[in-house]
Amino acid sequence: RSREMAKLTQLIDNEVFRAYATYATIVLVKMMLMSLITAYFRVTRKAFVNPEDTASFGKGESAKKYLRTDPDVERVRRGHLNDLENIVPFLGIGLLYAFSGPDLYTALLHFRIFAGARITHSFAYLIPLPQPSRGLSWVVGYAVTLSMAYKVLKTALYL
Repeated sequence: RSREMAKLTQLIDNEVFRAYATYATIVLVKMMLMSLITAYFRVTRKAFVNPEDTASFGKGESAKKYLRTDPDVERVRRGHLNDLENIVPFLGIGLLYAFSGPDLYTALLHFRIFAGARITHSFAYLIPLPQPSRGLSWVVGYAVTLSMAYKVLKTALYL
């Protein structure tokens, strides 16, 4: 058991892993905030998808008018879905990348650019900012993840 703890301690002492953990936490918290923003828009726009969610607005036919889609809610949901499609791959590939032995400066550059791109993407979705701001922020984040994937494959290629 003490050997297992020593390995975990060594991992925490790894600066690249700590950088990954920091930026992974930032983008995960950002993604969690998108859930809260979605809920806020649902409540303020009174646009729900489940009948039980309309119970506080009445019953039967009077509550059915709240079972609807709203463009603002759908916009936030699309932003959240885009987070899921991009942050989840970053988490897996970023972890493998952190273990592939990159230098700290390069790793921080990857992690910071990805986090910045995802935050910018959310603002571009929520405000909304004119295109190509949302598209460019998506491309930048995606390219960072591909760059890390390339480094992982180059380092540990077993094809």
